[in-house]
Parts: sequence; C-alpha cells; structure tokens
Amino acid sequence: MLFQTSTGPAEAQSGGIALIRDAEIEGTIRAYVAPIFDVAGLDPDAVNIHLVRDNSLNAFVAGGQRIFIHTGLLLRAENPGQVIGVLAHETGHITGGHLTRIQNELSTARAESIAAMLLGAVAGLATGDPRAGIAINALGQTAATVGVLEYSRSQESSADAAALRFMDGVGLSSRGLLEFLQILSREEALSVGQQNVYLRTHPLTNDRIAVVANHLSLSRFSEDPWPADLAERHARTRAKLLGFLFDLDDVQRTYPDPEASISGKYAHSIARFRRGELDTALAYIDDLIALEPDNPFFHELKGQMLFENGRAAEALAPYEEAVRLAPGEALLLTNLAQVEIHLEDTELMQRAKEHLNVAVQIEPRLGSAWRQLAVVHGRLGENAELSLAMAELAMIRGNYDEALFHADRAENGLPLGSPGNLRAQDIRVEAERSQERDK
Repeated sequence: MLFQTSTGPAEAQSGGIALIRDAEIEGTIRAYVAPIFDVAGLDPDAVNIHLVRDNSLNAFVAGGQRIFIHTGLLLRAENPGQVIGVLAHETGHITGGHLTRIQNELSTARAESIAAMLLGAVAGLATGDPRAGIAINALGQTAATVGVLEYSRSQESSADAAALRFMDGVGLSSRGLLEFLQILSREEALSVGQQNVYLRTHPLTNDRIAVVANHLSLSRFSEDPWPADLAERHARTRAKLLGFLFDLDDVQRTYPDPEASISGKYAHSIARFRRGELDTALAYIDDLIALEPDNPFFHELKGQMLFENGRAAEALAPYEEAVRLAPGEALLLTNLAQVEIHLEDTELMQRAKEHLNVAVQIEPRLGSAWRQLAVVHGRLGENAELSLAMAELAMIRGNYDEALFHADRAENGLPLGSPGNLRAQDIRVEAERSQERDK
C-alpha cells in the first residue's frame, strides 16, 4: 500500500476535502453495508462510498447515492456495529429522499459547489501518483460546503427508524447505533465550536436515543455478537489507518506489543515503513504473510515497501501475488502496472497494458489507471490509443476542451467503426453536451 497526499498549499488553506482510496478498507465498508443496501432496496453497485481523510466523527450523504465517511469515525468506532449503524442511518436518508429535499433548498451557487466537489470525488486519483493503495486526493472545495447538508429533526428520526428496520432485516443488533448516539450525546453539551461536525449536521435529541433503546430492548437480535470476521476486519481497518495517518508513537501507544495481535503487527509494519525502518517493517509483513499467505493486501503492502525504497524488481512478485489473489481489484491491478511500467521491459509493458485495460473495465472512472494507460501507449508508440486514454482522463477531470482535442485525434487515428473509434465519438458527443450545459 502507499499513503500519498496530493494536497497543495492552496487546497490546504481552503480546507479542501481529501479522499482516501484503499482496496482493503473499501472492501470492508462494502461488506458492512451491502446487506443493508439489499434490504433497503438499493443496488449496492449503484451506491458510491467515499473515505474522507478527516479526524472528525462524521458521515454524510451527498450528490445522489453517495455516502462519505470520515476516517475519524472509523478510528473512533469501537466495533463494526457502530459503523454499520451510522451507514444504515445514512442509507435511511437516501431511501427517505431527504437529500433531494435538501438539494431543492440549496442556492444555485451552493449546488454548483457541491457538484464540483463530487466531480473531484469521482476523479479519484486522476492527478495523483497512481501507485496508491491508500491515496489522498484533495478537492478544491472548502470542507465547509458540506455544512449545507443539514437535516431536520424529523428527518433524523425517520432515518433512525429506517436504520432499525434495515438492521433487523439483516439480523444484526442495533446496539452499535445506540452506542454511537450515546457518544454524540456526551459531546452535545459542548459549545458549537467544539462539537464534532456530525452533531451540527445531524441534530440529536434524547428522544432519538430513547426510541433506539426501546427498539433494542424488544429486538431478538439485541444481544447478538458482531460476526467475528467483521470484527477482525474492523480491527485491521483501524490499524491500517492509524499506521498510515499517524506517527509511530501513536501506533506504539495503541499497540504496545506488536506481537499480541495481527492488527498490532499490521500497524507497526506500516508505521515503521513510513519511519524508514524498512528491515523491521519487512520482517513484520513477512510474519503476516506467513500467517495468512492468501491475504492479497499483505502482499500488496510488501510490494509497496520494496517499490518505495527503490527495489522495483523485488516488488514485482508481491504485487503479482496480490493481483492473483484478488484479480477483481482495480486498484491492485493499477499498482502492479505501475511497477511493470517502471521496470521498462517490453514484455512487462504489454502486461501492464493488459492489467490496466482490466482495471478500467472494472472501474471506468479510475483516473490513475487511464493516466498510466496513456503512458503505456506512449511507450509502445500507440499514439491514437494514447489520445483515447487522455480523452477518458480529461472527461473524468471535467476538462471538456482537452477531452475534445484528444477525442478528435483518437477518432481520426483509430480504424473507422472499431471499438476505440466509436468510444472516441461517444466522448466527443458527451464533451460537447457538457460544454453546452455549462454555458
């Protein structure tokens, strides 16, 4: 894995939102929420979940079926049930149509600001280093923009009721939601400036806590433990975020004995890698691989450690193993392709092209994959294909003039009626429509 930030001085000063991409953590969140989406009547593939690098306790819905969850919430949650409770609550806002009502009340300027923010969210790693497993992409919009997404007390109660139905529907205890509301209750007495963002956008009342507590007293799932696999995945999520986002001293305070748990060893491995203690970090990750040889993310982390320390040839095998174990992860495919390109071998360059083509089929709006694909086509002298990849990347970024330029070159350079030629025509039409809409 790679921790990377693309936050520049301007974005930092404006309070830009930073998004994290990580295949393992995203998979864990999906495992939490997919059953909730199912009982809520939502298509899990149609709901986008974004991780926001922010230490505050917060989650929100914006831009249609998009859930944003802060790393602070994941780190502070003591068990997966608390995270699932919040996600079920946010799902209740989606199914209740609350976001549509809020959007209707927004001024045009605010609506455009949020649209710009979400465009950046979709772009993902388009402008950043594509090696990222954990990667940050700073959005130029101020984080304060999210403050307009405030719910009424009645909408909060409605979302709670929906969350309770959803959790009963999947046979999970609502205890996590109650615990989360109790955490908020303890902070509610603080001044507005000290309260976490969630309290300012999601009004809390004692009635809400009472309703959830009453439901829990009647539910047959109330005392059920969290599934062991989810509890372990939650522990690893916290360890990984702590290792990448905080200092080694913080890791040592949380995990004084790295040998006591897989999570502790995971966090220490990452933190010591970031500290430059490569031998120790590799020893820890090798221990973890020996314990779980079929865990793709342990292999990925080893590959990153080696690659980031100038040992690209040695990094190739761990990355290949990660992709073999998880062939459907677009981010892992993109990471592997990065190493293959770096090694500048003709055969590996062809493999990189294959891996990137699979990655963009899995995740068509993964900007880092399109950017690397353009590099591969350029190295191989495939100029028309390079232009097509650049057109795709420009569309993701919202640079419609640039998209038209590259789409025109691709359309003229690719055989008439070929898939690439037809795609270039589609991009040209889409870019022209977007330009007209933005006038």
